[in-house]
Amino acid sequence: MHDAPPTHSPVPSEPLAHGLKQRHLTMLGLGGVIGAGLFVGSGAGIAVAGPAVVVSYLIAGTLAMLVMRMLGEMSAAMPASGSFSVHAERALGRWAGFSVGWLYWFLLVVVLAVEATAAAQIAHGWVPAVDQWLWVLLFMVVFTVANLTAVKNFGEFEFWFAALKVVAIVAFLVLGLLAVLGVLPDTAPVGLTNLTGQGGFLPNGWDGVASGVLTVVFAFGGLEVVTIAAAETDDPARAVGRAVRSALVRILFFYVGSMLVIVTVLPWTAQQAGLSPYVKVLDSIGVPSAGQIMNIVVFVALLSALNANLYGSSRMVFSLAERGEAPRGLLKVSGGGSGGGVPRRAVLASVAFGFVSVLLNLKWPDTVFLYMLNSVGAVLLFVWGLIAASQLRLRRRLEREAPGALTLRMWCFPYLTWVTLAGLLAVLLLMLTDDAARGQVLWSAAATGLVLLVAAVREIRAKR
Repeated sequence: MHDAPPTHSPVPSEPLAHGLKQRHLTMLGLGGVIGAGLFVGSGAGIAVAGPAVVVSYLIAGTLAMLVMRMLGEMSAAMPASGSFSVHAERALGRWAGFSVGWLYWFLLVVVLAVEATAAAQIAHGWVPAVDQWLWVLLFMVVFTVANLTAVKNFGEFEFWFAALKVVAIVAFLVLGLLAVLGVLPDTAPVGLTNLTGQGGFLPNGWDGVASGVLTVVFAFGGLEVVTIAAAETDDPARAVGRAVRSALVRILFFYVGSMLVIVTVLPWTAQQAGLSPYVKVLDSIGVPSAGQIMNIVVFVALLSALNANLYGSSRMVFSLAERGEAPRGLLKVSGGGSGGGVPRRAVLASVAFGFVSVLLNLKWPDTVFLYMLNSVGAVLLFVWGLIAASQLRLRRRLEREAPGALTLRMWCFPYLTWVTLAGLLAVLLLMLTDDAARGQVLWSAAATGLVLLVAAVREIRAKR
């Protein structure tokens, strides 16, 4: 394997446009991980953990916060469009950068199909005359065009998408708190009855909390796009530092706070997996058309994730091409003008595979596409693990060679980095013991093994 390049070597200037503003990055950091996994998927966590889902979210959210802090440290010191793929290459060698970059790209373009299909199902429910596949086509075309033009268009889409999600969460927290206090019309103070009744705070014990962690941890995926986008701002180091600092605690507050409201307002037994607990709470406190309101919010969350995944996948494959780990033809960047500096071929390559994933999801959702989805089920944990391992190596080098670049530092280094790695390993082991999750780990391990094999073959050939 090749040795990693020294961290004091100059980072090549990106040919990409610097069209993103601090407000774009800050809102992307706040809203990037607020998605359908929270608004709908949280019901599954409540079903297995009860009120203790708050603890499950606290554990999973803390892991995500620690990973984000490590990623922010490296991205502030060495901003690049490939973000953690570039960091892994510098820390561990070309094999690591190649592997984590392609795995993350594959993850994004496969998950993209789920988001496009789910958004189309909602839209088809509103306008049944338009077939679901036409809605998918419309969404894919709109966001492809947005990503082929100036990067500021991506930033504007994400800014307003994220703003709506943040407003929805804040409004829900305010209404929920008023309901708990009995301030709303026709409501009485709830007290702690729903936290201590129906089996108590831990109705399924700590095993339920652990199962809840498995259910909710993947809802925090998406935070990585902030550090990818930072490379297209005027001052990447400053921009990513501010975005990370402003996002971390607020994200945890949104997730943990809203879960606490949900399990306090209603008994946990009233929730059902697959149904939004937010709708249940809003219905219970008399908010009219709660289901449709939440449908709109989930719809926006899905489109936001679709847009962000198209952006993130194109920048990741572009970065791989820059380092000779993807076809060089993907390096073509659009010319000058307001729409200049966009890696259009990289966008089209990502969209093309995204279209294939969507077609597979529509045609064979329970066979071919299910295997693809399982093969990326645990990839996020592998990516986070490599981020932590890279930070362990790069922090020491930066302290020796460029201490001034450490404008954002990981807390309690190296202890919390090791704690994070141990936590990620524990989640993987828990998944192996869970019948529903075991297949995802095994399929993801197989996909990772295949990518590592390709990386090893490339390294052997490069040495000849």
